[in-house]
Amino acid sequence: MGKPIMAKATAVWLVDNSTINFKQIADFVGMHELEVQGIADGDVAAGVKGFDPIANNQLTQEEIDKAQASPLHKLELKFNAAAAGEEKRRGPRYTPLSKRQDRPASILWLVKFHPELSDAQVSKLVGTTKPTIQAIRERTHWNISNIQPIDPVALGLCKQSELDAMVQKAAAKKAAEGGVMSDDERRKLVSTEQSLGMDTEPKIPSAIEGLETFTLSTDLPDEEDEKKDSDFRDAESFFNIPDAGDDEEDDAK
Repeated sequence: MGKPIMAKATAVWLVDNSTINFKQIADFVGMHELEVQGIADGDVAAGVKGFDPIANNQLTQEEIDKAQASPLHKLELKFNAAAAGEEKRRGPRYTPLSKRQDRPASILWLVKFHPELSDAQVSKLVGTTKPTIQAIRERTHWNISNIQPIDPVALGLCKQSELDAMVQKAAAKKAAEGGVMSDDERRKLVSTEQSLGMDTEPKIPSAIEGLETFTLSTDLPDEEDEKKDSDFRDAESFFNIPDAGDDEEDDAK
């Protein structure tokens, strides 16, 4: 159930202009029952002018009469047709002035270690603009040479739970699109708790990739043994040593 605007001032008006009990008023305006009792005693909201909920289209007189007649009746906010379908508009995340200088470092960290995050998601996490994110992605930012990637959680720009939820959302979207993820991307798309609980997978250095089946065995296949035996039957045939008789004929000449 929605709450009325100017809740405390509305409670002041209801206390002064009706016999509705404190519990009913507290439930309607979203306050504690003791706080409403403090308003009646003059200890709370001293000097606050009452806000008429009937004149401001939040309650009807019939609804107030029902609540006065029955202590168990719950006041209901008057339906406003003009407000139907309205959604709360949220602007970009507010970043304190003291931390705004750290945003480029956090953006660089996010685009480096979580490239699957869209510009809109990065903007929602650290409260920045899409042109700034694009400039850092393309390394055209005016200060890119001096920016070092730093975890936005460590900088206090967002919560770890928010970052985990965002990367999980990116993982679900990529899985729905049917994209193929590498091992590194798969590790990045899990939450921090899951990644800490995963076993460390041994990785083969890139310099020796493709040599997994290499062997140093000196055993030769049978065909190669037969070929070797046929080509090198004895030392004389290998070196092609001439007969001694030929030398004697040359000496006689």
